[in-house]
Amino acid sequence: MKTADIRPFFETLRAANPQPTTELEFTNVFELLAAVLLSAQATDVSVNKAGKRLFARANTPQKMVALGLEGITEHIRTIGLYRNKAKNLLETSRILVEQHGGQVPRTREALEALPGVGRKTANVVLNVAFGEPTMAVDTHIFRIGNRTGLATGKTPLAVELKLLARVPAEFMVDAHHWLILHGRYVCQARRPQCEQCAVVRYCDYGKAWERSLAGAAGMQTAV
Repeated sequence: MKTADIRPFFETLRAANPQPTTELEFTNVFELLAAVLLSAQATDVSVNKAGKRLFARANTPQKMVALGLEGITEHIRTIGLYRNKAKNLLETSRILVEQHGGQVPRTREALEALPGVGRKTANVVLNVAFGEPTMAVDTHIFRIGNRTGLATGKTPLAVELKLLARVPAEFMVDAHHWLILHGRYVCQARRPQCEQCAVVRYCDYGKAWERSLAGAAGMQTAV
């Protein structure tokens, strides 16, 4: 993607959705952290269903510790990798109580020290809960970064660093939401919906798609 196309790309996404947010459901920062921890290799829909049951019983680190491993496991067994996630959530809750006064820390270093919390999870919490201009690169953003030419890279970290360098500052707080939602509903993995994409004119893949349509139309006219 050309540098000149980046601003109108995000301006178009912003115009369509001025206040994007995560589709994970939560009522406090701890619930957000827990939901993101549970969301690895699981859909937001499945996490929200399990989270509704879990958070009704334990919506603070103290209550989560009191619920215990068996209780946590029972509430999240519909989510993939639930046994390991239950262990991580319990241990994370214990650390929050013992080392952070029951509060979710606001630094990347402290967040990534929690069991089950990697760079992506930390980025989501820093962005959604604390308004930090981070870029949580999931499968959608990784795909869109490479497909559009906005930020190409062979690893999530490489794509993240390029996005941080290329996305204008005014869009950074919301950019990761726009890209995730765009990847989830329009620029999908199996078949990108270029025919209904509002930013197709700025995207490297979309420009190639438009050229192919024009070429096909020209051939039909010639025939």
